[in-house]
Amino acid sequence: MGLKIIFTLLTVLALAAVASAQNRISGTLQCGKPDPAYTILVGDRPDHAFVIGKFNCTWTKPLEIGGIVAKGEEDTLFQEVSGNRVRGQSRNVQTMANGDRYYIRTQFTGILKEGIIQSGEVTWTITGGTGKLKGLKGKGTSRGKGAADGTSTWEADGEYELPR
Repeated sequence: MGLKIIFTLLTVLALAAVASAQNRISGTLQCGKPDPAYTILVGDRPDHAFVIGKFNCTWTKPLEIGGIVAKGEEDTLFQEVSGNRVRGQSRNVQTMANGDRYYIRTQFTGILKEGIIQSGEVTWTITGGTGKLKGLKGKGTSRGKGAADGTSTWEADGEYELPR
């Protein structure tokens, strides 16, 4: 009987340790227009193209990882545009206030109007980092809206785990 209680207590403590290793993050990111941006028309139907570009973003409501505040992000993306729909992927480099960086892989979908994103959804995965963020892992989602000038605002929400 005593062994069952000890086993149960150890199991609960182990689960609590695992649960506490996940840390919630959220923030708001403002992104400029892509520069450079290249569009290649596919030619199989109207409004079908591949686009590659790079853009810079800053945190208007910074997220924080391990006590370090996020500063800015550089995104390199590849997307397929078909009519008013877009889907694609990107690789992002996030710079923190102390100079450390972490890396993100994304998948996204969105709706366009006159070539400008109107709304979008992103699923992202943190794939590593430098300095205090070396070995960082995480995941989350972002939802965004575009402005007429080609800029966009994104609300990020997710979780991360620092290596022990």
